[in-house]
Amino acid sequence: MSGVQMITVAAEDEGQRLDRWLRRLFPQVTQGRIEKMCRKGDLRVDKGRVKSAHRLAAGMVVRVPPIPDGEAKPPKPATEISEADRRMIQSCVLWKDDHIIALNKPPGLPTQGGSKQTRHVDGLSEALRFGSEQKPRLVHRLDKDTSGVLLLARTREAAQGLTAALRHRETRKIYWALVAGVPTPYLGEIRFGLVKAPGHGKSGEGEKMIAVHPREMDHTPGAKRAHTLYATLYRVASRAAWVAMEPLTGRTHQLRAHMAEIGHPIIGDGKYGGSGQENLGDGWGAQLGGVISKKLHLHARSMTFLHPVTKRPVTVTAPLPDHMADSWETLGWTEDLAADDPFEALR
Repeated sequence: MSGVQMITVAAEDEGQRLDRWLRRLFPQVTQGRIEKMCRKGDLRVDKGRVKSAHRLAAGMVVRVPPIPDGEAKPPKPATEISEADRRMIQSCVLWKDDHIIALNKPPGLPTQGGSKQTRHVDGLSEALRFGSEQKPRLVHRLDKDTSGVLLLARTREAAQGLTAALRHRETRKIYWALVAGVPTPYLGEIRFGLVKAPGHGKSGEGEKMIAVHPREMDHTPGAKRAHTLYATLYRVASRAAWVAMEPLTGRTHQLRAHMAEIGHPIIGDGKYGGSGQENLGDGWGAQLGGVISKKLHLHARSMTFLHPVTKRPVTVTAPLPDHMADSWETLGWTEDLAADDPFEALR
């Protein structure tokens, strides 16, 4: 067993989560042990208590308590990826270079593992090495049923740069959705804060966010400010609309909760849309009926970022998934009808 250690965070570890950083240095330490050390205050950063997800900065000093040498069970071997899954995840690649891979994540595929989730992008990324010594790592996530642009870093330098850009809101993400009803004004913004509903599992099972009016933010414990731009691109009478959205903050379920709060839930969203009878807003509930798919109609259409290595701007665009493409065809829309930047008038 080691004694107490004081370890200074190196420059190349800038932006890493504390738990991932510690497990890289001490592979025998379990996640459960790390959480316990944080709760008890045994694991500290710059003498202060922190959570396991705390982001480290170069020069910080981490107090690591004594670590048993053989604490953990041997690591499980990597799950074998079937040939069908290998072909599937490789077919999702939209763009790649030596540092970054951009995927068009299919709907229904989780970004990471979790409760009862054994097949996910993080696990399948073993098939995305393309000759690299290490598998690419996630730098952000999309909800399981949301499709579209998802970035993975192929190097530590790229991971640090992309993580910092996302944290400091130096990237642009534009989403497309089919929503119930027609939002008015056609171009606007939503500033409702969000707070997590009580009573859900510790791992986020059934997690749901509640919208909070800006006037109530200071009086609502745990509420976080959230800001979304939206643009109504095309509509079908007063029944449904094609909406573009740009989240200026990155809260859990932000777009889904925001659209539902203004009375226009995203089609296929059972969590925030409810049924037509339950939805009391201006829309028609979470389903349109007929041949329109019941799957969630939310797609991360494009992402623009400054390449962390070449320093050149990069924009990656993802075509619609099959169920949304079918809905667009049914409603008489084509992807090329939308402007590249529907929010230009707001800038």
